[in-house]
Amino acid sequence: MDIPMRQPLFALAATLGLAGGLSAPALAFDPAAMTADEQRAFGLAVRDYLLTHPEVVMEAVDALRAKEFTAQADRDSEMVVALQDELFNDGYSWVGGNPDGDITIVEFMDYRCGYCRQAFAEVEELVAADGNIRLIIKEFPILTEGSTLSAQFALAAKLIYGDDTYKTLHDALITLRADATPEVLVDLANTLGLDGASIATRAASFEVSDMIGRNHDLANTLQISGTPTFILNDTMQRGYEPLDSMRARVAALRAEG
Repeated sequence: MDIPMRQPLFALAATLGLAGGLSAPALAFDPAAMTADEQRAFGLAVRDYLLTHPEVVMEAVDALRAKEFTAQADRDSEMVVALQDELFNDGYSWVGGNPDGDITIVEFMDYRCGYCRQAFAEVEELVAADGNIRLIIKEFPILTEGSTLSAQFALAAKLIYGDDTYKTLHDALITLRADATPEVLVDLANTLGLDGASIATRAASFEVSDMIGRNHDLANTLQISGTPTFILNDTMQRGYEPLDSMRARVAALRAEG
C-alpha cells in the first residue's frame, strides 16, 4: 500500500498496524515504545517508502541546503554590519562610482584571478548604467606572486598619483595578459606616462604592505577565502555572479529599503 508523500511517520506505523491501539490524537505515536519486532518492521517500511519515493530524499537535501544557505547569509550579514567601518571607510581603498550612491559594493579582488577578470567589465557596466552605486575595490592578492606585485603596484600608484591614476592602472592590470613581473609592471606604468621606477620603489614600502595586510585580516575575519567576493550593503556574494544576477541583487536591496 503506497503512502502519499509528506504524510507523517504515524501513517507508516498505521500502515503496519502498529498504531491501531493508539487513541487520538495521532501525535501520541512514540517509536521508542515499539517492540524490537515493531521497530524492525517500521524500519523496513520507511526504507521501502524512501526507495519507492526517492524524490523525498532530494526534497530533504534541498531543504537542508536552503536552511544552511539562509544561516550562512545571516552570519555574513552580522559580520558585515560589525565590520562596516573597515569595509566602507578604511581611508585607503579606491572608491568610485557615485560616492553618495544608495548601494555600496565592495569587491575583494585579485588581478590574476580569471573570474575577477570576467567580472571586471560587468561590474563596470553595472556601476555606469545604474548611476547610484558606490564601488570600493579591496586589493586582496591570494593566487600568485604576480597577484601581490600587481596589488602593491596599484596601491603605490594611488599614493603617488591619486585615485584617477589608480583606476587607469587598475584597469590595465586587470586586463594584462603578460606575467606580472616587476619589469612588466614598470614598463606598463611607463607606457601610461607614469614613473614606473618610482611606483616600484613605493610598492615595496611598509605602508603598502600594511594596507594589503589589513585587507587580508579583514577577509579572514569575514571568512573570505576566494575571489571575487562582493559585499552589497549588508549582504555578501561569494564568487563570480553574472551581470543580470548582480542587477537583480541591487534591485532587491532597493526594494527592501
